[in-house]
Amino acid sequence: MPAKNSKISTVRDMTEGIIWKELINFAFPLFVGNIFQQLYNTVDSVVVGNFVGADALGAVTSTVPIVLTLIGAFIGMSMGASVVISQYFGAKDISNLRKSTHTAVVATVILSLIISAIGYYVTPKLLKMMNTPPSVFKEAVVYLQIFSLGLGGLMLYNMGAGILRAVGDSKRPLYYLILASILNIFLDLLFVIKFESGVAGVAYATILAQLISGLAIFWRLFRSHECHGLSWREMKIDTAILSRIIKIGFPAGFQMALTSFSNVFVQAYINAYGAASTAGWGIYARVDAFVTLSTQSMAMSITTFVGQNAGARKPDRIRQGLREAMKISLSISITLIAILFISAPFIVSLFNRDAEVLSFGVLFLRLNSVFDPFNVLNQIHAGALRGVGDSRTPMLIMLGSFVVFRQIYLFIISRLTHTVHFIALGYPVGWIVCCTLMLLHVKRSGWEKKLQVGAKN
Repeated sequence: MPAKNSKISTVRDMTEGIIWKELINFAFPLFVGNIFQQLYNTVDSVVVGNFVGADALGAVTSTVPIVLTLIGAFIGMSMGASVVISQYFGAKDISNLRKSTHTAVVATVILSLIISAIGYYVTPKLLKMMNTPPSVFKEAVVYLQIFSLGLGGLMLYNMGAGILRAVGDSKRPLYYLILASILNIFLDLLFVIKFESGVAGVAYATILAQLISGLAIFWRLFRSHECHGLSWREMKIDTAILSRIIKIGFPAGFQMALTSFSNVFVQAYINAYGAASTAGWGIYARVDAFVTLSTQSMAMSITTFVGQNAGARKPDRIRQGLREAMKISLSISITLIAILFISAPFIVSLFNRDAEVLSFGVLFLRLNSVFDPFNVLNQIHAGALRGVGDSRTPMLIMLGSFVVFRQIYLFIISRLTHTVHFIALGYPVGWIVCCTLMLLHVKRSGWEKKLQVGAKN
């Protein structure tokens, strides 16, 4: 018997109600939360770029592909857990819902220890593979090794947030994330300006803030008396459910980890143009992450929406939800891109005012951001497929586009021209190929029937 109240949580049941309102009401806290989560890295970059220097900025910003490579497998597992929990929630299966939450938590603790150890020891090798400029390398190693040791807090937060979102609660994760983001800003300024600890101080500020958010969300889960609340005596792994979580989550995690690893080589091509190019590309990556937040948030919303409605056996509602999510995301994405294109010089100057860094940053922002709408199609459809437990299809399409095709393109184009413009287009050409393949899959493969089949399982 569950230790907590066995009533189904009334946080947000997305199997009923006006679809577009359900999607927006769920996605908006995710969007705001994602903004604050991006503030972790962005504030790090702004503080370092203005108070330490361009090389330190390059050290912090160039590490993104490595960080995503390390945590990609875990993010996939948290997606898998969220899908499984949301489906049990939609089916009103309390017993398996509770087994899923506790299995996910125990697996997170074990995986966090493994990933932290791997990250600490392999990051110097990965930085060498990226052709990291010598002036940036030492500080990049310091930042990444400290960050790796503190990955446990980040992973606890993401899994706890995934559990709450699976049952429709996207607000409480936001509250804890806002608190942690404010703390991160304070600690960044304290360590870098007051204690003059440079890149190491930024890393310590980030992992401490992440740990606070992780502990806070688990404090909430242990105090909850709803169906998804945690209990120490139920804290064990159910192998059948873990297998299902891995089956759904592994393709997404593998795709993210491998794509991020391939981006290590993309970064190497950019780094070949010098430290200013490295810093400019890092600024682009930080800013573009904000532009794509609305799409990511809606993709997470559609995953939960589809998961719950698949569990409730409502395929027609799933199809309607997918159309609404696409309209909303495209409208927001195009608006944000127009604003970014116009204000690119000002935005880049917030990170660093070096003329060469500014030139590279503006170029990368304007050149690549106009292609972001292609990601709307990619992410929303991938989110819907994962919601019914089909992670394999988006994995294959995205790996083929973002890893295989992108690396072939960069290998060829780097030998045909020495212009950084064509190297920077490595990201957009991958997005366009992915979009094309995703649309062909939707049109020709009986994708809607998969939703119906998933809803009946």
